[in-house]
Amino acid sequence: MLAGCGKPGMADAGGAGAGAVASPEGASLAYEHDLDIRLDATQIGPRVKQIADACQSARFGDCAVLQVGQQGGDYPTGSIRVRIAPKGVEPIIGLAGQGGEVSSRNTHAEDLAQQVADTALAKARLQKEHERLLAYQDSKNIKLADLLVITQRLSEIEAGVEQANKDAAQQRRRIDTQLVTMQFNTPSGQRSRSEIGQALRESGTILTNSVAFLIRAVAALLPVAVVLGLVGWIGVRLWRWRRRRKA
Repeated sequence: MLAGCGKPGMADAGGAGAGAVASPEGASLAYEHDLDIRLDATQIGPRVKQIADACQSARFGDCAVLQVGQQGGDYPTGSIRVRIAPKGVEPIIGLAGQGGEVSSRNTHAEDLAQQVADTALAKARLQKEHERLLAYQDSKNIKLADLLVITQRLSEIEAGVEQANKDAAQQRRRIDTQLVTMQFNTPSGQRSRSEIGQALRESGTILTNSVAFLIRAVAALLPVAVVLGLVGWIGVRLWRWRRRRKA
């Protein structure tokens, strides 16, 4: 709508990033997108590779492939997960859905504001403690035992600062880029045809198993039938003998 109400030529310029969601200024939101795409079985494998190549070549901006999966058989599927700059989210989704149908899409964001604040606070505290210990270490009256304790503590603080820097970088990366997970499946019509074909292929096995089951059942019940028949025959003979005796 905004593109349609704007000046001529603005729609083409902003079309690539239309619908893209980015973290507002001052916010710390990490966006994730989950999509289910229906695509012809023969196109799933090439499409997954096409998306991976586009991501690795930075066709739609900064992008990294995190996971690729593909499964063949009667129900072929494919999946790919990428982390990409906000402006590239909609173009890469458009590429994924070409010739198919985006049957479902879910977008959600995790608020990292508290995590970012905690990491910054922990880093600031460690840096202040590091400065105090360095000043105390330079004291002329420091004892050897205290010096050893301070040296060990400085090593621990430096490791903590390094970890805080890694956490801050990871948080910043989640805020500045977005996670897109695309799952590819065949349309319901193709799945129905696959199920019919599979049923026809399995019909011979089902018939064989049914005949084998009947043979086993007859073999298992035959001794029981013989014993019951013998008992019945003896019972009839006794009954007739008693009738003749009474007569």
